[in-house]
Amino acid sequence: MRREIKQIFYGEPVHEGAGVKLHRAFGYFEASLFDPFLMLDDFRSDNPDDYLKGFPWHPHRGIETITYLLKGEVEHGDSLGNAAVTRSGSVQWMTAGSGIIHQEMPKGNRNGSMHGFQLWANLAAKDKMVDPQYREITSDEIPVIAGDGGISIRIIAGEIKGVSGPARGIGINPEYLDITVPAGIEFIHPTRRGYTTFIYATGGQGSVNGEPVENRSLVLFEDGDEISVAADSSPLTFLLLSGKPHNEPIFWRGPIVMHTAEELEKAFQEYKDGTFIKHQKPRG
Repeated sequence: MRREIKQIFYGEPVHEGAGVKLHRAFGYFEASLFDPFLMLDDFRSDNPDDYLKGFPWHPHRGIETITYLLKGEVEHGDSLGNAAVTRSGSVQWMTAGSGIIHQEMPKGNRNGSMHGFQLWANLAAKDKMVDPQYREITSDEIPVIAGDGGISIRIIAGEIKGVSGPARGIGINPEYLDITVPAGIEFIHPTRRGYTTFIYATGGQGSVNGEPVENRSLVLFEDGDEISVAADSSPLTFLLLSGKPHNEPIFWRGPIVMHTAEELEKAFQEYKDGTFIKHQKPRG
C-alpha cells in the first residue's frame, strides 16, 4: 500500500548557538509526529555572517545528533577528547547518551558557503544513559548507487539492493538517503510498516501523490509499504528519513531530552553541579 501524505511542513527561520541563522524544518512542537526524530535543521547559507559565530561548548544527553555536510567545514571538539573537522560530503554521528559536552564551529568553504543539515534522533528510555560515542563518516565511506531512470542515491544509513550505509543508530533502525531524481522520473521506494517516514526537499521541483514539493518542503507520510516521489521539468533532490518510533514520553528542554521530568531536572542539576559527564576525556 502506497503511503498517503499525513502533513506538509515548510519550517521557519530560527537563531541558535551564538547567533547562527538556521531554517528549522521541524522541531519541538512537532516532535510527537516525527517519533523517533526530534528536529531537523537546514543550515545552508552563502553568507559567513549567518554561521561563523557557531555553537560554543554546550551539553547533550539522551539523544543522537547527525550532521550531514554538503559544503564547507565544521570543527568539532568534545569532552571525550575528540577533535575533528567534518568536511563536504561527510557525516558526523554523535550519540550523546549519558552526557557529552561539545562545540561545533562552522568555517564554510573558500567561497563562504556552508551547506548542511543536522538531525536529532531520540534515544529510547533504556538507552538514555549509554556510553557517549562520536564518529566521523567521510564522504568516500558513503556508497552511491544508481536507480532506474538515472536516479542517484547516497546511502548514509539503511540498505538498498544489498548495499548498506555506514551509519548505525541505537534502536531505531534508521534509513537516511540523499536522493536525486532526474526530470520526468518517478522514484518509488519500499518502506517498513510502522516506521516514521518523511522526505525533505533540497532542490528542484516535483510532486508527492499529486501535491507539489520544492526546496524546503517536508512531507510526512502516513503508514504504508512504499512512497512515490516524482520530479517535474528539472531534477528533484531530497533527503529521505525513516526510523522505528519509541512510543515513549518526551521531556525536552534545550539540548537535553529525557524520558521523565525527574530525569530532565536531574540532568540540568548535574550540569550545574559539575557531575554531568560520566565518561571523561582520557588522561595522557
